[in-house]
Amino acid sequence: MHSLPTYRGRFAPTPSGPLHLGSLVAALGSFLDARASQGTWLVRIEDIDPPRCPAGTAETILRQLEAFGLHWDSDVTWQHTRDDAYEEALEQLKAAGLAYPCSCSRKQWREYPIYPGWCRNGVSEPEKPAAWRLRSDLGERPIRWEDRLFGPQTFDPAELGDVVLKRKDRLWAYQLAVVVDDAAQGITDVVRGIDLLDNTPWQRQLQRALGYPEPRYLHLPLIVTPEGQKLSKQNFAPPLADDAATIRRQLFWALQALDQAPPLELAKAPPAEQLAWGIEHWSVSRMAATAHRSAL
Repeated sequence: MHSLPTYRGRFAPTPSGPLHLGSLVAALGSFLDARASQGTWLVRIEDIDPPRCPAGTAETILRQLEAFGLHWDSDVTWQHTRDDAYEEALEQLKAAGLAYPCSCSRKQWREYPIYPGWCRNGVSEPEKPAAWRLRSDLGERPIRWEDRLFGPQTFDPAELGDVVLKRKDRLWAYQLAVVVDDAAQGITDVVRGIDLLDNTPWQRQLQRALGYPEPRYLHLPLIVTPEGQKLSKQNFAPPLADDAATIRRQLFWALQALDQAPPLELAKAPPAEQLAWGIEHWSVSRMAATAHRSAL
């Protein structure tokens, strides 16, 4: 545990479906890390992709968090209201020569493992819809940082490709939006699943290009099915429980999945009691640095 009076963490779900056990582990890990550091814990709804966000799902997620006792400290931030901030950041990247328009289709470069950067030098066809991409080959490389669980990390973003910042359909892409919003909210610590570990190099590139602070990162093990498949909304993972007894059981299981070793008598305790124990005993060093945990 680290204790910083300025700690600010967040949980930032995409409202493409209700929270499931994998979401609960990510939310709980970020909540406990913030509370154990006497910090602030925020919730941000990442709803920049309306076709993937059915009406009412965000409200369902907020009710689920409250049912598990995961109460946030300030107004919820909604990404769909943040267009101006994202546009300002993109203009800054354009002015620095770090963003370029790209009219290529995925079909055109399907034989390449990553987008080959064909439009980097201004060959995008102006009459076609264009995405905006990041010049991942410029700036400091490779990107290095210390993950709080998985240790030293080194990635060359150019080997990952020129990530999209704004899509051809004019919707904002995750990489730019998350960086702009983390900076705007003063986030000091990002706690999330290890499936997002290889997103971090692009995000740190963007933070440096935009002059933003660089938060610490803690990537948590991913919750998978017994067959090893990621537990996700796309894979139809069942939503979290809404009855009191199962909520207690699932919260206790999430503490176990985070290797916090809660005492068995806590399994039937109400959420507030389980969370109080979790905050008091929270320890990142107790977690095993393995990528996966099996679901219930």
